[in-house]
Amino acid sequence: MPADQTPSRDDIAAIIADHRGMEGPLLPILHAIQHAFGHVPQAALPLIAEALNISRAEVHGVMSFYHDFREAPAGRRVVKLCRAEACQAVGGAAVAAEVLADLGLNWQETTPDGAVTVEAVYCLGLCACGPAAVIGDRVHGRISAARMRALLAEATP
Repeated sequence: MPADQTPSRDDIAAIIADHRGMEGPLLPILHAIQHAFGHVPQAALPLIAEALNISRAEVHGVMSFYHDFREAPAGRRVVKLCRAEACQAVGGAAVAAEVLADLGLNWQETTPDGAVTVEAVYCLGLCACGPAAVIGDRVHGRISAARMRALLAEATP
């Protein structure tokens, strides 16, 4: 299903049914829904809660705890900028501020044309090469605002 289509209640219910019998099914259900639709729509939360006999707040709490879950579809390219202490110590905050300003976005937002979503991450394991970022599935170290502009230009022709 394309990411821009809203999944039906039946689509979501089918995924829940496939995973409901697992031990600790909440995370597998959330991952499966996000994998299928590119995000976990708000409409899925009450269905999951009812199926697992937990509150909607519990489902929302798990979703909001893990930053990889999205409530809306991401852009065609996802940019993840490291906000952990090591990257912040070598200028990560300034790079992030410039990238967000260049794109006219706040954290977790997508450009109006759907090209780029910028997300925060809290350590990419490149502490010695910070500031670090991921564009799509490629990791980049020692980034600067200028380098990010060049990488984004390559990634979003």
